[in-house]
Amino acid sequence: QLQLVESGGGLVQPGGSLKLSCAASGRTLDNFSIGWFRQAPGKEPEGISCISSSDGSTYYVDSVKGRFTISRDNAKNTVYLQMNSLKPEDTANYYCAAEIQWICTVVAGNYGYWGQGTEVTVSS
Repeated sequence: QLQLVESGGGLVQPGGSLKLSCAASGRTLDNFSIGWFRQAPGKEPEGISCISSSDGSTYYVDSVKGRFTISRDNAKNTVYLQMNSLKPEDTANYYCAAEIQWICTVVAGNYGYWGQGTEVTVSS
């Protein structure tokens, strides 16, 4: 059974950076596409980025494009989300999700494995 654990969240000032990690155990991530999602208080969950298992292609929603970078290290069985130029509106709980699919999506319903989340707060 695949288990995912996020880490790296915290409090950061606007304009700062954080790097989130999504560490997997139980199975290797080689055949899994990974998505990053976030949910701000009182808002619907939002898929923000993903990376495909087939060719490592990536996708970003417009709100994070150019600021966030998703990457994977299959040797460490870990996926990362580097977040730069953070804004207060990036404040949310961030979740990684995994599913065996060639091409990733940012549709939550397409993922069967989820981590517990890590909290990111962007505030001065």
